[in-house]
Amino acid sequence: MFQQSLDDLGTPLHEVTFCVLDFETTGSRRNSDRITEIGAVKYQGGKELGTFQTLIDPGRSVPPEITVLTGITTVMVSRAPKIEHVLPTLLEFLGGAVLVGHNVGFDLGFLNAALERSGRKHWKGQRVDTLAISRRLLRNDVPNHKLSTLARCLRLDNQPSHRALDDAKATADLLHRLLEQASSLGVLGLDDLQQLPTMQRHPQARKLRLTEDLPRSPGVYRFVNKRGEVLYVGKATNIRSRVRSYFSSDKRRKVEQLLRETDTIEHTLCTGPLQAEILELRLIQELQPRFNRRSKNWSKYAYVKLTLAERFPRLSVVSEPKGDGGFYLGPISSRRVARDVVDAIETILPLRRCTKRVPRQPVAGPCVAAQIGTSVCPCSGDVSEVAYSQIVDRTLLALTSQPENLLNPLRDKMLELARQQRFEEAADLRRQAFALSNSLRRQNQVDTLRSSGRVILESLQTELITLENGRLVEAPATTPPSGSPQNRPLAITDKREIAELWCVANWLDNQSHNLRLIHCDLPLSSRYPNLDNFEIKKDLSRA
Repeated sequence: MFQQSLDDLGTPLHEVTFCVLDFETTGSRRNSDRITEIGAVKYQGGKELGTFQTLIDPGRSVPPEITVLTGITTVMVSRAPKIEHVLPTLLEFLGGAVLVGHNVGFDLGFLNAALERSGRKHWKGQRVDTLAISRRLLRNDVPNHKLSTLARCLRLDNQPSHRALDDAKATADLLHRLLEQASSLGVLGLDDLQQLPTMQRHPQARKLRLTEDLPRSPGVYRFVNKRGEVLYVGKATNIRSRVRSYFSSDKRRKVEQLLRETDTIEHTLCTGPLQAEILELRLIQELQPRFNRRSKNWSKYAYVKLTLAERFPRLSVVSEPKGDGGFYLGPISSRRVARDVVDAIETILPLRRCTKRVPRQPVAGPCVAAQIGTSVCPCSGDVSEVAYSQIVDRTLLALTSQPENLLNPLRDKMLELARQQRFEEAADLRRQAFALSNSLRRQNQVDTLRSSGRVILESLQTELITLENGRLVEAPATTPPSGSPQNRPLAITDKREIAELWCVANWLDNQSHNLRLIHCDLPLSSRYPNLDNFEIKKDLSRA
């Protein structure tokens, strides 16, 4: 059956073709009762385009109570066509119109049941329910929302009579009256109309007018207060629909406060989802909006440092990198996760754990960690600088190019703990191993991006996309740069740019099948292995 596109949903209501449908039936059960009469009327821009009306032979007698209600008798329908003979003509009349009904689910249920019995697919087009809309707009103006009550209270031109065509025309009158009233709430397109029944009746509903000029396009939107302060920044593939959803389905307490303080809603169009997400990240970092939580914690990121400037390097968690010759892994999303990374590495490699300066001459016996065999102890003189440097070399090799030297032993140890039924220890080790694996994977993704220089890509969904050292360029280049690229050592990744680099890396992974590489200064590829993600369900079931 006909399915409308997003563009159709954004069509102005006066350009939408509506088909108001009503059935009379032998009862209310769609699977066992049958249709006795069909009435339909088609409208566009308030003008009637055509009507459809016929009695239907239900293949059984019409119950007396139905005859009393509708006036339709068994004799009247005995010579009428069967529903399977009428369906092709009805479907042709419906065409690509939006189906309208008062409690449209009832009529659609009978229609789909008849289609199924005749071997046809269910009707999948767009629908509008005047019952739901009247409950939203007229809840304080009428005693109930029966079609007869609404027609009488609103003094509609057509009054329902429990005959299909009369009821369809009355429903059409009701639809047009509701559309007039809905326009004051900024209901201009079909998607607005379908979303209207879910709009909560809160004091900020009047601010729906702020959404009238918002486009149905990808981009970034900003809620701004009277002082010009940006309260919230968000992204969407359909800006108008997303912003209007704050007035309907979003019931979070902070949303009410956000809407209460909002005075204007600004927007910036983007060519695609990547541009929208990057712009959102940059604006949140620049403006620090009060109602945003995502992408504001970059200042709390941490690094895992291997102190190479010391005679006996060790691991530590630091907030900022320094130009001290150390090796830095990160940024990592929090100090807690960074601590898990350190614990995972120290579980396999016996790096020293004490924080004091190692004296030239031994001054004490082995430390506790050395006594239980989890680390070496330079302070006691049990390990030479040459022997310790080999441990450091193994650590650097594992953290830069051979992560399996750490991850495989971690997996073996986790499985052994599980076999010994030490499940809490196995779960702790799994968390630490996952933190290490994820940090190494992200580091490799980011380093690959940052070392590739200028990259020009063509997307099937948008136009050309240009990256400079992994970051999106706002004015994309159409031609490769002149001159030969230079392969310089990478500086440590800054906290402020890591969120954008992660975003670009994930987008490249997810959209690689939709992209064509036009140019890159240096190879945009990595020989890094696929890393173990430490799925614990699979592992422990084997144990």
